[in-house]
Amino acid sequence: MYSTGLASVGVQAANARQAANRRWGLARAAAVAAKLALTVVLPVSLGVASFATAARAPQQDLPSVAIGALPPEARATYQLIHSGGPFPYDKDGTVFQNRERLLPAKNRGHYREYTVKTPRSRDRGARRIVCGGKPPTAPEACYYTADHYASFSRIAAP
Repeated sequence: MYSTGLASVGVQAANARQAANRRWGLARAAAVAAKLALTVVLPVSLGVASFATAARAPQQDLPSVAIGALPPEARATYQLIHSGGPFPYDKDGTVFQNRERLLPAKNRGHYREYTVKTPRSRDRGARRIVCGGKPPTAPEACYYTADHYASFSRIAAP
């Protein structure tokens, strides 16, 4: 009798574990479904692309900005790019990888980034000019970002 009692306690414990696992599995499945609905279904149903897709989709119609409309520091950087430097930061002229995929898709090494000085900033700040093409002193196109690659405007050539 004693061993039968232990066996039934063991079976009850196993059944309780299985029930808990089922509940946990259902709760996890519900959480995954809710996350999926919020990131994919809801934005699509509202006519908005999901954040993950929007961050990777290249901007086809980038706004343009005249050189004269840029901050004076950006105009100075633009002139330095076309004259070949010297540039104030070591990172200037290095390859920009376009990880945000906001610029037109090109082969690696096509784009180069340059820092636009930000007054009263202790570091490089968020402003950049990214140019593409070879040679670097005569780029095909240049783009200005004031928000560290979150958005770009194509610089209209003079």
